[in-house]
Amino acid sequence: MRSLLTPLLITLLLAACSSAPQQVTSPDHGNPFSGGTGSVQDNGVSLLSGDFAGNSAAQAFVTKMVNEHVFDRVQLEGTLSATRRLDWVLDYMERQAPSYQGPPGPNGAWLRYRKKFITPDNVQNGVQFWNQYQEALDRAWQTYGVPPEIIVGIIGVETRWGRVMGKTRIVDALATLAFDYPRRGKYFASELETFLLMARKEGDNVLDLRGSFAGAMGYGQFMPSSYQQYAVDFNHDGHVNLWDPIDAIGSVAHYFSAHGWQPGGAVAIAASGQVPRLVSGFNTRYLPASLIAAGLTPQGSLGDVKQVSLIKLDMGDYYQYWFGLPNFYVITRYNHNTHYAMAVWQLGLAVRAARNAG
Repeated sequence: MRSLLTPLLITLLLAACSSAPQQVTSPDHGNPFSGGTGSVQDNGVSLLSGDFAGNSAAQAFVTKMVNEHVFDRVQLEGTLSATRRLDWVLDYMERQAPSYQGPPGPNGAWLRYRKKFITPDNVQNGVQFWNQYQEALDRAWQTYGVPPEIIVGIIGVETRWGRVMGKTRIVDALATLAFDYPRRGKYFASELETFLLMARKEGDNVLDLRGSFAGAMGYGQFMPSSYQQYAVDFNHDGHVNLWDPIDAIGSVAHYFSAHGWQPGGAVAIAASGQVPRLVSGFNTRYLPASLIAAGLTPQGSLGDVKQVSLIKLDMGDYYQYWFGLPNFYVITRYNHNTHYAMAVWQLGLAVRAARNAG
């Protein structure tokens, strides 16, 4: 999913907000949603208390939910009155200083990023996850055309296969950003709206659901809008539950399929040669012939792709170049970052290789 901070900062923040690995349980669908429907008469009088009492954005939000989605004003205000304003979330959102670029020339930025995800222990945890959920991964591959290593890579980078899903109450995070973060308030108010609709539909108690500091949920760290568009009931139990690994597997695969994943297509092809004067990045567009003419030689077949991106990785004492194929760009739809996409792909490949070797 699209991240709100750099992938590295998000990883550190999730780790800071989470406990040691623990058994993850699915939300209790028996819990009532505390902002349910049923109000026919609404006098419009606000009884909102707590951290958001007197907050005009919160009051406008309640009125919108009552008028557009038939929420009970008293019940919804009761929920928001129990919701906390998280100052530390606002601080994190504001501390988005420009990334340090390091000294001129290669300095190992990719190697440092890669090391955070592709480690022997992490790879073995990925093998365990793959073995445990092989049936769901294979079924997602058959249904959506997305191979297991990509799904495993995404869930591994996002939450270490469910070990680090965040412990912040989602309603606290989203309400804080919706009502007291004007720069992105409209976006987060929409996410809060969708989150409340999700909880009502699924019968979840919004005060029980936990995730990241920015409101991302479950194994795949979907924002509520991604839940609304791409989440699926992959275990066929009548609920769409992002904290259930099987639903998460199907939902991640659906996300990739909807964003143009090409079944059977390669992700990236390594290149020999150097092209230091060319602009690189996942969103660049080059004719393959142009890059070849500039001095890059693909170390594998590019197929019949008409355009590629130029991927440049800092290896410490030199730059490594890759031809980024359409499927590489699709991975960046989850998080708009070259390092992130390469880490997802390479982690998935490392898990697959370890599993096949074992």
